[in-house]
Amino acid sequence: MNLNRLAYFAAVVDAGSFTQAAVRLGVTKAVVSHQVAQLEQDLRTTLLIRTTRRVQPTEAGAAFHIRCTQILREAEDAYAEVTAEHETPSGTLRITAPFDYGIASVVPVVTAFTARYPACNVELVLGDRTLDLIEGQIDLALRVGWLDDSSLQARKIGSFRQYLVGSARLADQIAAIREPADLPAVPFIANAALRKPRAWQFTHDDHPPQDVFLPARIVIDTTLGVLSAVRAGGGLSVLPEFLVTPLLANGELLYVLPDWRLRSGGIHTVFPAARFRPAKVTAFVDMLVKSEHKVALHEIF
Repeated sequence: MNLNRLAYFAAVVDAGSFTQAAVRLGVTKAVVSHQVAQLEQDLRTTLLIRTTRRVQPTEAGAAFHIRCTQILREAEDAYAEVTAEHETPSGTLRITAPFDYGIASVVPVVTAFTARYPACNVELVLGDRTLDLIEGQIDLALRVGWLDDSSLQARKIGSFRQYLVGSARLADQIAAIREPADLPAVPFIANAALRKPRAWQFTHDDHPPQDVFLPARIVIDTTLGVLSAVRAGGGLSVLPEFLVTPLLANGELLYVLPDWRLRSGGIHTVFPAARFRPAKVTAFVDMLVKSEHKVALHEIF
């Protein structure tokens, strides 16, 4: 069994052609074709369907490709683990993060990271949809809020408070709010990216907790979209402190019910389970934890 042939086969499937696979591997097309043909002969199975325009895996080839990818990934990790002590971060680091936290906190670290480690490239995927790490396409995920039970490995690197805020344009309505029970009288903007965007519990040192359901006048599925609507005077909403602190400081937004608290959230780094962490991942997380860089809101929009 020649394990090198797995790399040739996987490269052909990933590239969709023998020519492009040869370019990626730095060998001739004839070498790639010969190695894949030998692999099919060893397995006594047709793995690829060759056409004039594209190469596609057969059903057996597609299943075999999944296993090959896993094997090659494990081999890469094993090699990295042995050489980690002397390794300089290199290669492509693939990260996913929520859109709001990603722009405010992750992007500045990405730029600093690539400047410090020129042998590294970064692919950053921003969005409020949680991507699957199990497939092996993502090296590191940043999760903001509360983690579900998972087989993934997580590390809490920080926390944030949630603030109920509104535009200064609504100052008169906000001034009339004395307790959480008064909130339904003011328009509310719900964040559909949250599990329960309309149900909130407020706590106070001198009062029992109050659970409030807030009917939504506007529903938006991204946190930055909610922030934009709040700034425009569309209503109140709950937003993370790392987005609204500058706007509270300059008076554009007002903190509603400052004596009442909402549940704090966590900032976590999440890694695929049972995987060695390459130097590029460790170095980036270290920079993220140490970073005190904060982006002003006018730089985001």
